[in-house]
Parts: sequence; C-alpha cells; structure tokens
Amino acid sequence: MYDAVPPPGTPTMALGAMPGPVPGAVPPAAPPLPPQPWPSAVAAGLLNLSCLGLGYVLLRQWIGAVVCWAATVALLVAALPADPDGVPAGVLVAYGVFLILAALDAARRARRTPLASWASARQGLVVPLALVLFAVPVGGGLAYGAARDEAKEQRLLEQLAAADKLVKDGEGQAFTSAEAGYRSALDTYQRIGTKHSGSRAGKLVPDRLQTYYASVSAPYGQKDYCKAVPALKHLRDLPRTVDRGLLGTVVGRADEPLAESWFQCGTGTAGNAGQETSSAEHLNALLTTFPQSPFAQKVEPALREALRTRDKSVGVAPCAATEDLRRFDTTVDALPSAAFASLGRDVGRSIQRGDFACGIDQFKKKDYAEAISTMNDYVKAYPDSPQTAQARNVAIAAEIAEETPAAGNKVPSGATSDGSGMVMVVSNDGPGEVELLYTGPVTGRITLPACGSCKAYPGILPVGGKVKACSGPSSKYPKRTLTLPPGNYQMLQKRDGTSTSAEVKKGSTAKIESGYSYTNCLYVTSLFG
Repeated sequence: MYDAVPPPGTPTMALGAMPGPVPGAVPPAAPPLPPQPWPSAVAAGLLNLSCLGLGYVLLRQWIGAVVCWAATVALLVAALPADPDGVPAGVLVAYGVFLILAALDAARRARRTPLASWASARQGLVVPLALVLFAVPVGGGLAYGAARDEAKEQRLLEQLAAADKLVKDGEGQAFTSAEAGYRSALDTYQRIGTKHSGSRAGKLVPDRLQTYYASVSAPYGQKDYCKAVPALKHLRDLPRTVDRGLLGTVVGRADEPLAESWFQCGTGTAGNAGQETSSAEHLNALLTTFPQSPFAQKVEPALREALRTRDKSVGVAPCAATEDLRRFDTTVDALPSAAFASLGRDVGRSIQRGDFACGIDQFKKKDYAEAISTMNDYVKAYPDSPQTAQARNVAIAAEIAEETPAAGNKVPSGATSDGSGMVMVVSNDGPGEVELLYTGPVTGRITLPACGSCKAYPGILPVGGKVKACSGPSSKYPKRTLTLPPGNYQMLQKRDGTSTSAEVKKGSTAKIESGYSYTNCLYVTSLFG
C-alpha cells in the first residue's frame, strides 16, 4: 500500500511532532545590566573604608563583609587596651592596605551590581551616610591616640614614682652605699624632664630634683660632715649631667656646704688612725677648689689648735699622744709646703718632746724593753738634742733593770763619768769581747776586747774550790779604767754569743766609797767546761 503524496506546495507535518528548538542551537544570552551610577560605587567604597565592611553589606556580598569584620576584630584585639608603644607599624600598614583594597573592590563591584533594594530606594542618602560613617575610623583613630597618650602619661608617672622610691630608699644611707639607686633615679628624672618635658610627669621633674637635693644632702644638715662630702661632690657635679633648666636653684647650692664639709672633716680627722691621708685629701681639695673661701683661711689656725690640744696630751699619756702626733704629722706633710712649713716644724718639735716623754714613761712603768727601743731611737733621731745624753742613760739603765730590777728604781739623769771619783779597773778574763753597763750616780757603758788566751772556768768546782779569775800576769787581760763618784751602782756584764757559746748576761751590784780604788774582773763559767 502506498501513502498518498500531497501535491507540491501543500504544508505537511509529521504525526505527533511539536514545534521546538533546533538541536545544537545556542540560546540567546541575557542582555547585560547597564552600569550602575558612580555615586553607588563611591558610596560602596567609602562604606568599606569605615572598617565595618558596610560596602559589601550594601551589595549583599556577605563573604567580603565577614572578611572585613574579621580583619577589624583582629586589629582591635591587637590594639586594645591602648598601650604606650601603640600598635606595631607593620600591623597598621597591613590593615590600611587591606581597607584600600576592600574599598576599591566594593567600588568595582558596585558598578556591576545593583544596590540592595532598601538602599536603592534611598540612594540619595547612601553617599552622605558613607561620608558620615567614614568618620568612624577617623574618630576611632583619634580616640585611640588619646588613649595611647594617656597610657604614655601613666607609664611616665609610674617611672617617676619608681625613681622617687629609689630616692626615698637612699635616705639615711651613706651616699656611696646608695649611689647606684640615686644615679638611676637621676637618669630617670633627666630623661623624663628633657625628652618628655611637656608631659604631666615632665612638669613634675624640677620639684623632684629639689627633693633629690634635700635627700642626698641630708648628712650635711645632720652635721655629719665626712659622710656629707661624697654626697655634696655629687650634687655639685649635677650641672654636668643634668639640664640646668631642670635643676633651677640646685645649681651652685652645694658649693658652700661642700667647702664647710671638707674643712670640718679634714680638720676633725687629722691624726685619726686610718684617716691621715683622707683628711689631707679633704683639706687639699678645699684649698684647691675654693681657695678664697673663708673655710680655706681657717685651715691653718684650726690645725694649730689641734696641735696645742695634742701637746697637752703629751703630759697625760705621752706614748699615745706621740703616736697621735705622728699621724697628725702625716696629714700636715701632705698639705702645701709653702703654707704649712712652719706648722710642720712645730709638729716635729712636739713629736720630739713626745718621744722623750714616752721613753721616760715606759721606764717608770717598768716597760723596759719598750723604753730601750724608744730611747735608742731617740738618740739616733735627735743626736744634738739636750735630752740625748739622758735618753742614752735611760736606755742603759732599762737594759740593766731587765736583769737587776733595782736599776729601775730611779730614772737616771744625763750625768756620765767626767774623770773625777774613785778608780775602778775592769779586766776581761774571758773569751770574746765583753760590754759592761753601769748606772748609779752616773751611767754609762764600756767595752773590753777579747782575751785571746782566756777560757771559761768550770761551773762545778771541788768542795772548797774557788775560781781564781785574773790571777795571771796583769798584762794578759784587756783593761779599762772607770772613775766613779761614790754611791750604789747596778752593773750588767754582756757577752755576745759565738758559734760555741750562748749569749751571757750577768747582773751585779757595787758600792763605791770615797778613799778606795776598785778592781772588777769579768770572767765566764761553764757547766761543761
């Protein structure tokens, strides 16, 4: 069966087929939205500069808004509470760059995306609102700057209070002990007063320096002059390290107190044990630094008065007073010789009198070893003194008194044998040189040379035996002749030790009467022959 074929030109349609798009054809694209007005873009950009991401909110770009909020929260966490040092510069730069990029992105998007319906209806208010909200970051920055300035003020006030505490802690201490704390406080005052002069703390610094002066100089007010010297020297040097404008009336205030302290300490400690050199240093500093000061003119009279006081002490405790005079002399010797030469000579004469008086005092107190040393030193130091002969005799009598106490009953005079009196021939019948010391109406010593052929006599003799000293020819024995006025004498024979014998000291007494001549044979006995 064949289907009928319509005649040419007759429209045909397949059964069940519907009209539709041709397979493979591309649907026509939606027409692009027209560009949005520039005020919308400006508003979106400005709103993003408010730090609140409102430009994205206006465009309903919520992811961008959340990123802006997160960045702002991060900045607030880093910035608050306000710190004197502020937010690190890198953080601020990064945040600023982020805001600019966010503003540009919002403006770009606003040119292609219509604003939210609520904003489109009030489009005329969007730009003014954006400008108002732009004041938020500006106002926040100003508020943060004010908070940061206040934090700086508080930090400076805290530092000032810490310095004040250091000054307070130093009160009552010697400056040398508290110096580290004082200097630390001073550095703080100097820094705050110069680098932060306009701050509340900076304006308080001049008053603090007045308090500082009062605290450091407190020993002077208490008349503790030696303790005040290092403190006042420090205060006098303040203008070298601290701004003069901050110091005010402190400049120069320490000069007179320092001059007085040098004077009082130097004259008051002259001669004190362990302070001989320091006292001279104080006085030299006064004479050099303040030569025209009235205190400089008082130094020599004050030292002379101190010398008179020591001279009086020689009659009470001569040995201690003489030691004091020697220390005093050390101080005087360290002063300018041109101005203090006369005083130095007077001190030397006082020491000479003290040395002699000390030796006599030691002899009277039976301190014979000390008296011997003192008087022998006197003889060497003052060979031309009128007291030298007596000093020599006192030393001889003290040496005898160590073996024969009766020799210390009376201080010997300076009298020596003058060739008149009773004759005593002294012979040496013993090995080695021998020295004979004697004291009585006259005092002296003689030395006899060794007897070459003489030996020690046995110390243990047969019953009834007797030492027959000097029994050989007279010419055999070295001799010396003494002429002694009548009286009682104490004598001491001394022989130095040798390689085969020990030192020998033997005391004896003799009574010299008028009309007689005497012989005295000196010999040695030995228990072991």
